[in-house]
Amino acid sequence: MFDSPFKRQVEKLLEAAGITINGPNAWDIHVHDERLYRRIIAHGNLGFGEAYMDGWWDCNAIDELFFRILRRRVNKKLTPFVRLVRSLAGHLFNFQIPSRAFTVGERHYNTGNDLFTAMLDPAMIYSCAYWEPDDTLEQAQQNKLRLIFDKLGLKPGMKVLDIGCGWGGAACFAAERYGVEVTGITVSSKQAELARERCRDLPVTFKLCDYRDLSGQYDRIYSIGMFEHVGHKNYRQYFEVIDRCLAPDGLSLLHTIGGNEFSTCTDPWISKYIFPNSMIPSASQITTAYEGLFVLEDWHVFAYDYFLTLKAWHENVEHHRNALSAEYSDRFFRMWDFYLLSCAGAFRARLLQIWQILFSPKGVTGVYRVPR
Repeated sequence: MFDSPFKRQVEKLLEAAGITINGPNAWDIHVHDERLYRRIIAHGNLGFGEAYMDGWWDCNAIDELFFRILRRRVNKKLTPFVRLVRSLAGHLFNFQIPSRAFTVGERHYNTGNDLFTAMLDPAMIYSCAYWEPDDTLEQAQQNKLRLIFDKLGLKPGMKVLDIGCGWGGAACFAAERYGVEVTGITVSSKQAELARERCRDLPVTFKLCDYRDLSGQYDRIYSIGMFEHVGHKNYRQYFEVIDRCLAPDGLSLLHTIGGNEFSTCTDPWISKYIFPNSMIPSASQITTAYEGLFVLEDWHVFAYDYFLTLKAWHENVEHHRNALSAEYSDRFFRMWDFYLLSCAGAFRARLLQIWQILFSPKGVTGVYRVPR
C-alpha cells in the first residue's frame, strides 16, 4: 500500500509508451516484486536494470520494451538524482585519464574469451555489422570490414594502425585481403593474447597500450568501436594523436556509436555493469574535436544495423547458454540479456546511432567517390 503512488506513476509513464504492467503483449513487463516501482522512480534505468538482474520483473521482448520506452521518450520524464550527479561529475572530472585506461579492458573485454567466442562471428568482430538481406552475422561483419577498408583505399604494402583492435579480426582481414601491414592496440590482455595467436602468420603486430602512447607514422588509421571509451575531455587529444601519426596524404576512419545530444556521462547501468568510464559522443562534440586538424570526407549513418547485430549476438548467447552456464551465473545471463536487448531497443528507437566518419589531413584532391 505504501508503494501505490510509485506504482501509479510508473503505470502512467509506461502507458504513454503502450506498455501494460502484467499485460498480454510481448513487450509488457511482469512484476514479481512490488518494490520495483519505488526503485524505478528513485534510480531510473540503474534501478530498472538491477531489479531485472535481481529477478524482480520479466519481459518476453526486452528490445521491444525499450524501443517503446525510448521512442516515446519516456526516459526523459525520469531524471533521478544519480543521473544528475554523474552528469555533474562528468563535467568536472576526467574519468578516462591514462591511469584508468585499462579499466574497461579488465572489467568488460576480459570477461571471458569463451563468452565472446560463442557470441560473436568467427572473426570475433565486436562492433556493428553492415547487413544485406539474408546475410548471416559472419557475412554482415565481412561487409562492414570491406566497407571500411574500401573507404580507406587500402593498397598492398601500406602501414595501417588499428586503434582498439579487439581480438584482431579486422587487422587479420586487412592483412589477408588487402596485403597491408597492421599494428593493432588494445587495453585488454585477453584480447591481445588471442589476437596474437589468431594472426601469428600474418604481418600484424598487437600491442597492449593506451592510444595516447602511440608514435610512428601510418598511411591509414582506423578505429572501430573504441571512441566510446575516450571521454569528452579527451576527444581533442584523440584527434591530435591521429594528426601526429597519420601520413600527410593519409586517411583515417572513425567507426563509433553516436548520440543525438551533447553528453558528459553515459547511462548509469551501462557504466556500472558493462562499460565503465564509457561515453557516447554527439556529432557536435566530434566536429569540435577535429576542427582545424582534419577535413571531413564522409559521414555515414546506419543505426538500424546495430539493432540487427545485437539481436544476432543475443541469439548466439542463447544458443550456447547451456555450454556457458558452468562458468557464468543466472544473474550474469540476466545482466547480459538486459545489456544486449536494451541496447538493441535504443538503436531501433534511434536514440543511439552508428557513424562511420572519414577524415583526411588536407582534403582529398580530385574525384573521390566514397563507397557504400
